[in-house]
Amino acid sequence: MSSATTTATLPSGIKVLASFPDVLIIPEFVFGGLVWILVASTKVTSDISTGWVMFVSVFCFVISTLLLFLYMCGAHGGKSAWVALDAFYQVIASLFYLSAAVVLGFTTYLIKRLFIESPVPLLYKYYQIDIAAVVFAYVATLTYVIHMVFSLLRWKSS
Repeated sequence: MSSATTTATLPSGIKVLASFPDVLIIPEFVFGGLVWILVASTKVTSDISTGWVMFVSVFCFVISTLLLFLYMCGAHGGKSAWVALDAFYQVIASLFYLSAAVVLGFTTYLIKRLFIESPVPLLYKYYQIDIAAVVFAYVATLTYVIHMVFSLLRWKSS
């Protein structure tokens, strides 16, 4: 008697952009890139928080790009270790982006309080850009969390 067990593997080639959890790389690029651009275009009010948000957005952008190219080239060879690596990366990226979104939201709140104390029009412009960056950081967090959940399910079934 033979039992047929299915193992979930990572797709390779163009199929990466056709499978559900992996297609989320595209919105992760878009929203993560927007966070990167918007934070880079504002005034640095807090070195540590701005530095952390920039690190997270650049780190996730670079590692996601690297993994996408490796998956498209078929470098993983269908091995289950890559499924575990993908799940691990998605967990780290989700936690990083959540922390960056919270830090960016708090920094934006502090900018608002600073603007109330001294209403400078240029500061209001930075405040508006930071609000957009916070929104996109939370949307990027959401896409990474959805990708994480399905990557963990794929890892569990492999």
